[in-house]
Amino acid sequence: MIFKMLTQDLNIIPLRASSIDIHPNAKWSQNGITVVGRNEYGSGTNQLRYPRGLYIDDDQTIYVADYGNHRIVEWKYGATNGKVIAGGNGPGNEANQLNHPRDVIVDKERDSLIISDWGNNRVVRWPRQDSASGETIISNIACFGLTMDENGSLYIVDDIKHE
Repeated sequence: MIFKMLTQDLNIIPLRASSIDIHPNAKWSQNGITVVGRNEYGSGTNQLRYPRGLYIDDDQTIYVADYGNHRIVEWKYGATNGKVIAGGNGPGNEANQLNHPRDVIVDKERDSLIISDWGNNRVVRWPRQDSASGETIISNIACFGLTMDENGSLYIVDDIKHE
C-alpha cells in the first residue's frame, strides 16, 4: 500500500528525497490515507506486488515500481485503478520487459521515465506517452535507486559495487 502523508495543516508532502522540503517543526498526521494498492497483492490494475520505488509528478500522478509484477504502474490523481505504462510482459530482458524494477523517476525534459531495472542490471528510459518499449541507457549496473537533480543530472546507487 502507498500512503499519502499529510501534515497537520493538510498540505501534501512529496515523497521523493530530491524534492522534499519539510519544515523542521512539521507534525505528521497519525492517519494516513491509502491512495494506491488498496486491495490484496496481485497483478490487477488496482493491485501491486512488492512495490518498491515511487515518484509523484507535478500533477500528483504516482508512478510505482511494481517489483513483483515486473512493471511500472501509473496512478492518476483520484484514480481507483492504475495503468501499466512500462513492462508488464512478464520478467525478461527484451525492450518491452522489465525484471524486478526497483525505482522510477520522471525525466521532465524528455517526458520519459527512468527505470532502475534491477533484475537486468540496467537503467532504462521509457517514453511516458503510449510507448510499448524502452531503451537501455546504462548497462552492467545493479541500480538499486536513482534520482535526478534540477539540472537533469542523474544519480544512481549501484548495489553490487557499493557506489
